[in-house]
Amino acid sequence: MKLMLPSTSVALLALTACTTPAPVPLKEGDVPPAFTAPMVKDAPVWPKADWWTALNAPELPPLETTAKEQNLDLLAAAARVVQAQAQTGIAGSALFPNIDATGNAQRRGTDQKGVPGGNTQNTFGVSAQASYEVDLWGLNQDVFRAAQLSELAARYAQQTVALTITAGVANTYFDVLALRQRVAIAKKNIEAAQRILTITEAKVTNGVTSNLELAQQKAQVAAEEASIPPLEEQEREARYALAILLGRAPEGFDVKTANLDGIVTPVVQPGIPSSLLERRPDIAQAEAQLRSQHANVDAARAAFFPQISLNGSIGAAFNPTSMVWSIGASLLQAVFDAGKLSSESDLEKARQTELLVDYRKAVFSAFSDVESSMGQVSALAEQERLVNEQEVNAAEAYRIAELQYREGVTDLLNVLQTQQTLFSAQDQLVQIRLARLQAGVSLYRALGGGWTVATDPNAPPPVGFRPL
Repeated sequence: MKLMLPSTSVALLALTACTTPAPVPLKEGDVPPAFTAPMVKDAPVWPKADWWTALNAPELPPLETTAKEQNLDLLAAAARVVQAQAQTGIAGSALFPNIDATGNAQRRGTDQKGVPGGNTQNTFGVSAQASYEVDLWGLNQDVFRAAQLSELAARYAQQTVALTITAGVANTYFDVLALRQRVAIAKKNIEAAQRILTITEAKVTNGVTSNLELAQQKAQVAAEEASIPPLEEQEREARYALAILLGRAPEGFDVKTANLDGIVTPVVQPGIPSSLLERRPDIAQAEAQLRSQHANVDAARAAFFPQISLNGSIGAAFNPTSMVWSIGASLLQAVFDAGKLSSESDLEKARQTELLVDYRKAVFSAFSDVESSMGQVSALAEQERLVNEQEVNAAEAYRIAELQYREGVTDLLNVLQTQQTLFSAQDQLVQIRLARLQAGVSLYRALGGGWTVATDPNAPPPVGFRPL
């Protein structure tokens, strides 16, 4: 069968066709003109990269520093960046000639009877071989470009992990403090219940009240004591989780702060939604992955065209002296592959479609994260105000009820009800404060945590693929 090579004009047309237009990931209307969730007027726009230093939690910044240096997930992400760099180097090597050199030395002879030393001969030789694949259709360039963009995606993924870890450290630290505060509240309520129990026992002794009230109060004390072990276990588990985030063994790890008092989350508000696309490393990662896959699509397209290789060799042997050289070219063109190249091309296109969908989902999720976090911050602030008012009034009601019970003006049931109302309000208030702090952290994370493509010192320049 005679192989027909394309003419020069057809080859140039095919070369132009090897690079396809980049996909457009976002459609008109995908990016809203503005965020609609409640925002505080005059609040700073976008969080700072070290947002945790403004929370008035002195113990937190050193923990964040330790996590950034020792967190195991971050170390693994850094290793993946190094792997991606190596893959880029491997892909880039195909753009240059491959040269190998060999050398040999040999001594041989024959022993003859009666001839001293026999007949010996020394042979030395050196040779070099060179080969180069002419990247006429851009196949190797496409593979190299895909590797570069995969490396960029790995760098952005590292920043995504870092943002997740810093938010996780803050949230887990606040969780530890909130659980400690809830334990302290429970113990104070046990002390109050013990006071009521002492009064009840005195009344039973004096015949003022019955054993029914005594049994009720003992049951109340036992119930409140039973609430402490689960909280202490949750605190222990949260402390262990914090140790893991810091890259440390859980045993022996501890923090000093006992409660959430004084910790605040300064309010921030985002700029326009389109700016969020440059402030979230996960979006940048999805974009780089999409562009990398587009390069793979171009590489699969270029694989349909002939592969041309140049090769040459030169060698020299001494004793006797000789020189051998050769130069040539080869062409490889698939004639029949049972649809392999076509299927590989379809596979790469389908992967590109999948990553295109993933990119759009990442963008939509980012907008949703911001809107939800801002709504939570606003709603929890109002809820905290109302529960704080409830706690103040419940404390006053319990004070009055305890005084009246001591003087015999009211019965034990009123005391138990007011005490339970106070305890519930105090415990709920701590949980709401925790939720509000964590909502603030979620908002910082949703806004990219102060990260941007332009200011990230560890990432290469942006790839220039902005969807808007």
